[in-house]
Amino acid sequence: MPTPLANVLNDHFLKADLHNNVSAALLEDVGDGDITARLIPAAEIALAAIITRENATICGVDWVNEVARQVDSTIVIDWMVADGDQVQANQVLFQAHGNARSLLTFERCALNFLQCLSGTASTAHYYAGLVADTQVKLLDTRKTIPGLRKAQKYAVACGQCYNHRIGLYDAFLIKENHIAACGGISQAIATARKQEPTKPVEVEVESLHELNQALEAGADRIMLDNFSLADMRKAVQLATGRAELEASGGITEQTLRPIAETGVDYISIGALTKDCRAIDLSMRFI
Repeated sequence: MPTPLANVLNDHFLKADLHNNVSAALLEDVGDGDITARLIPAAEIALAAIITRENATICGVDWVNEVARQVDSTIVIDWMVADGDQVQANQVLFQAHGNARSLLTFERCALNFLQCLSGTASTAHYYAGLVADTQVKLLDTRKTIPGLRKAQKYAVACGQCYNHRIGLYDAFLIKENHIAACGGISQAIATARKQEPTKPVEVEVESLHELNQALEAGADRIMLDNFSLADMRKAVQLATGRAELEASGGITEQTLRPIAETGVDYISIGALTKDCRAIDLSMRFI
C-alpha cells in the first residue's frame, strides 16, 4: 500500500529528519557567521514579506519555521498559506518579523527549502491533475535528493500523489537481479515471506509469463516494467482480485493517461522527485 506521509509531521522520524536537514543546511550556508549581515546595526528590527513569483502548490511550512527557530528563536513568522494550498503569482506567503541581521541570515536557507519542496509538490499536483478523473494512484520513487527523502515524499503527498516505499527497509521490491540471484520469482517471494512476513512484497516483471509466475507465488503487488498498453490490459484481466498492479518505466505526460486507462492500480513516476524545479520566491523588507 502507498505510505501516506501527508499530515504526519508529528512522526518522530520525519521531525528528526527536518531538524537535521535544517542544521546541515545552515552549517554549509552560515559557517562561522554571516559577515554581510554584520554590516547592519545589531539592534535593527525589520519586517519582511515573502512572495511567490509564480503559481505553485505550497510545501515546506515546517522547514521554514525550523530555520527561523535555529537562526533566532525571536523571529516571528506569520503564515498566510498552508502546505497543500494553491497560490498565485505575486501572492504573499508569509511575513517574518525580527532582528534584521537574523532575517537576512534566515532568508536563503528558508527559501531554499520552501522553493524546493513547493517545486516537488507543484510537479506532483500537475501530474495528479492529468488523471484526476481515473481510479489510478500516482506513486513517487526513491529517486530523491540525497538527504531529503522524507521531505520530498511529504511534498509529493501535499501535491495529491502518493508515496511508494520510503526506503529499502519498509517493503520488498524484487527486481531482475534479485530474481536471478535467488533462483527465480517463486523462490524470491518465498524467502521474503519467511524473512519478513509482515512486509509487503512487490515483484517487477517484464512479460506476461513472469506476471503469471508472480501471481502464482502470491505477490502483493506486481510492477509491470515497460509493458505495452495491450499487455497492460491483459495483465489487469489476469490479476484482478489476485494482486495490485503498478505500471513503471518511461512514464511521460503523453503516455500517462493511456496507461491510467488500462485499469492498473498505480503508476510510479520518478519525475515527481528527480525532475523538480524550484519555485521562484522573493523576500523583501517592507
